[in-house]
Amino acid sequence: MSLATMEKATQYELRLAERMSRLGTETAFEVLNRAKALERQGKQIVHLEIGEPDFDTPKNVVEAAVDALHKGWTHYGPSAGQPELRQAIAEEISRTRKVEVKSDEVVVVPGGKPIIFFTLLALADVGDEVIYPNPGFPIYESMINYLGAKAVPIQLHEERDFGLDVNELASLITDRTKLIIINSPQNPTGGVLSKRDIQDIAAAIGDRNIMVLSDEIYSRLIFDGEHYSIMTVPGFKDRTILLDGFSKTYAMTGWRMGYGVMRADLATHITRLMTNSNSCTASFTQIAGVEALRGDQSSVEVMRKEFQRRRDAFVAGLNRIKGFSCRMPKGAFYVFPNVTKTGWPSKKLADALLEEAGVACLSGTSFGAFGEGYLRFSVANSLENLNKALERIDQWTKKNL
Repeated sequence: MSLATMEKATQYELRLAERMSRLGTETAFEVLNRAKALERQGKQIVHLEIGEPDFDTPKNVVEAAVDALHKGWTHYGPSAGQPELRQAIAEEISRTRKVEVKSDEVVVVPGGKPIIFFTLLALADVGDEVIYPNPGFPIYESMINYLGAKAVPIQLHEERDFGLDVNELASLITDRTKLIIINSPQNPTGGVLSKRDIQDIAAAIGDRNIMVLSDEIYSRLIFDGEHYSIMTVPGFKDRTILLDGFSKTYAMTGWRMGYGVMRADLATHITRLMTNSNSCTASFTQIAGVEALRGDQSSVEVMRKEFQRRRDAFVAGLNRIKGFSCRMPKGAFYVFPNVTKTGWPSKKLADALLEEAGVACLSGTSFGAFGEGYLRFSVANSLENLNKALERIDQWTKKNL
């Protein structure tokens, strides 16, 4: 038998590791692909599915990166990040979270997700329990399951402005609880945990040796109230891994740059995971990151105000549509309307709005089982397009409900 014949005759089955069956996805990218396919067929789609600022990166940050490229910042850097950026982050977190942070407590990574991934890899063994918000960012649940730990959802309640019931949280904590994930401002609901909420969560954990992954990626995008971190609570700095980054605040999603702030001994282990996976974050983007943190901050406020204007208009518009009722989100750039009165399941409604109304949004169930009955819209699009989307949804409901 010739080699060519052998090659045809042998069908090699792909034998994946069992853990791959437990790996989830982020539906926003799948819906984006479907929306793009419809656009290629000539349909006009209003994109409200992807969580990405529609602004360009501030000019001063871009110039700093270009300058860094010309100056030769194109080589490997330390796995934990460039010393100057780690120092700038330590100063920023010390100032904003009102705790003393040193540069050896900072690890810079390509994007925010690696901090979720590495924290869980470093802390969660098979059978350990991890409490996470639901509806919540889908990667939490996906990674917990992937590692063979037990994903324990804490439900976010609409009547609490998508806060959690602290008594419910207390009842979920067991001797097997290794990590609790909190996210404020929150994706997908736009909920913000108040200082009192955070203090109540801290009280429920008490003095137990449980780590908290505090996802604060939207910390600069707050419309009502102010950001408060569990890292600020006395006794919690050593038990908190703070996740923040540049994507949302400075419209730098494609630059891939986030960071974790944590106790120095854990930072050493997270850095080893970085060495084993990515080696380092791109050097020239880190130089731009220093400029982002230390340079002119006016662009952040411009974006925040514009997102607030869009949020106000879009929520008001949704509340005029049959079957929709929407709370006013206090942060991030998402709105999370209740659609139970339409009588349609979330996924079926999101699909219909995409295919029949030309509006791309996400089903609440993309963010966990407790997301049923909701849709998520990103208001990171122009007011003109948001109004177009409202008009299309309104016309669709008049025909179909």
